[in-house]
Order: sequence, then C-alpha cells, then structure tokens
Amino acid sequence: MPHIQLNNDAPGIRSLAIYRPDTGKPLYELAQALLRAGSPDSTLTDAERELIAAYVSSLNCTNFCQNSHAAAARYLYGEQGDVVDQTLSDVGHAPLSTKLKALLLIAEHVTHDARTVSSGIVAAARAEGATDGDIHDTVLLSATFCMYNRYVDGLATLTPTDPAAYAAMGERMGTLGYVQPT
Repeated sequence: MPHIQLNNDAPGIRSLAIYRPDTGKPLYELAQALLRAGSPDSTLTDAERELIAAYVSSLNCTNFCQNSHAAAARYLYGEQGDVVDQTLSDVGHAPLSTKLKALLLIAEHVTHDARTVSSGIVAAARAEGATDGDIHDTVLLSATFCMYNRYVDGLATLTPTDPAAYAAMGERMGTLGYVQPT
C-alpha cells in the first residue's frame, strides 16, 4: 500500500506521474530522452538502454522498475529477449558484447558509488568501442534510474506480481515510448 493517498490504481511511477502531473511530465520527458533518443554520438540501441535501466533497478532491488524495463528490453530484443534474463541473472556470463559489459560495469559503479567510476573503467569501455555518448548516456541512465528507483520505493507504489502485467507494460514502452499517463 502506498505511503500517500495517490487516488489512482496505476502501478509504479505511473501512479506518481498521475498524482503529480507537474513533476511527472519532466520525469517522463527525461525517460524518453534517455531511453529512446540518447546522445547524438551514442551507439546504444533502445534495447540496450532498457537493459541498463533494468540492470540498475535490479542492483537497487526495485522490483517494479526492474520488471517493467526488463519487459521493455525483452520486447525490443525480440527473438533475443532471453539475453535480458541472462544479464540480470549473471552479467559476466551473459551473451553481451564486451562494450555493453564494460558499460554495465560503469552503471554498477554509478549505482553503488558514482565516485568510484575511474578513468580506468572509462578507458576500458572506450577500448571496447564505447563512444563518449555511450559513456555519458550510461552514467546519466544509471543516475536517473537510481532516482526513479528511490522515488518508486520511497513511496511504496503498487508493484504488480503478475508477469503478464509487465509484458503488457514492456510492449507499451517498446512501441509508444514514454508518454505521460493521464
């Protein structure tokens, strides 16, 4: 049960965007910019961006964000959707590019303590082909999802338990992107 009266039955951050449309609008615009548009010099796909969001959310133990963004990543990966669960289970053995693994390491450092993102970790990502845009977007995605995770969990928003609910969310996010709910 949410810690505040939201006056809607939407799950997760959607309920908060409905409760406070004035703050929900920029949060959804930021999600759209990060998860769909990205930096002009970024090579990350939408599926990889969703995977980063799901990975950070899993590190933060935020079930709603982990499950919804994992579902979006699965939808966007299509027939290769199993890579999402493999990554969330064991990133080291997941069938990912070395570039994406290096970026997920940056995401992990941002999530645990951003001050530990060292020039060595960044250089390793560059050596695997990461662009400045990829590194920028990984750091901003990670920092943003730490905020989203704390917002959703801090107010104890509704977290569905039915996997079908997340599959529907994933398809919506994968096709429509991030449109503020009304």
